[in-house]
Amino acid sequence: MPAKQRILIIEDEADLILGLKDAFEFEQFEVVAARTGEEGIEKAAEAAPDLVILDLMLPGINGYQVCGELRRRDKALPILILSARSQESDIIRGLEAGADDYVTKPFSIGELLARVRAMFRRLAAANHRTSVKVTVGEAEIDVDSHIATIDGESVQLGFYETAILQLLDERRGEPVSRDEILDTVWGEDANPTNRTVDNFILKLRRKLEQDPANPRYILTVYGQGYKLV
Repeated sequence: MPAKQRILIIEDEADLILGLKDAFEFEQFEVVAARTGEEGIEKAAEAAPDLVILDLMLPGINGYQVCGELRRRDKALPILILSARSQESDIIRGLEAGADDYVTKPFSIGELLARVRAMFRRLAAANHRTSVKVTVGEAEIDVDSHIATIDGESVQLGFYETAILQLLDERRGEPVSRDEILDTVWGEDANPTNRTVDNFILKLRRKLEQDPANPRYILTVYGQGYKLV
């Protein structure tokens, strides 16, 4: 029997931890929980989770700091932020801290499960393919490690940033709609919004374009979506 995938939940609300633990264990995941940022970092080191669900509002060090530390220790660990902070600036800050996805409270368990399954599907697909590299201007992206190399410098990309780049590269020169990006990368049941795609494109431009406000490679096709040239 294959080992269960392990999820670490870092959340200070005991009732929410219990509800999430029941839901994920019912779906045959193994669950480890922590109620503070410091404890979450310790549990991540001890339990070696396959995915982390992280609240932002934690006692002690906050979720942004925890996310940054987890990302520093493991460049490829999938991190999903779960937070009541729904302002776009908060979402972007969470993604900039190293998160791969962001779900705002209140949320449905079905949506959260769909997001987690989508991340694990992407991981499984990555483990069964040959090494892939994508070029964006002067940047070369190693899809396996999520590392972009630009003029000898390394830049860490997130889980979904890399997946979006792969899709755009497969259709290079052609516009890909936001809906197609959402369905292909997140899955139909995950329920992200078009704005989710825009936020990830913004992050990619900041990391890979010399002038993110006037991109040369990751282009908007108005009324259609985005394309890579």
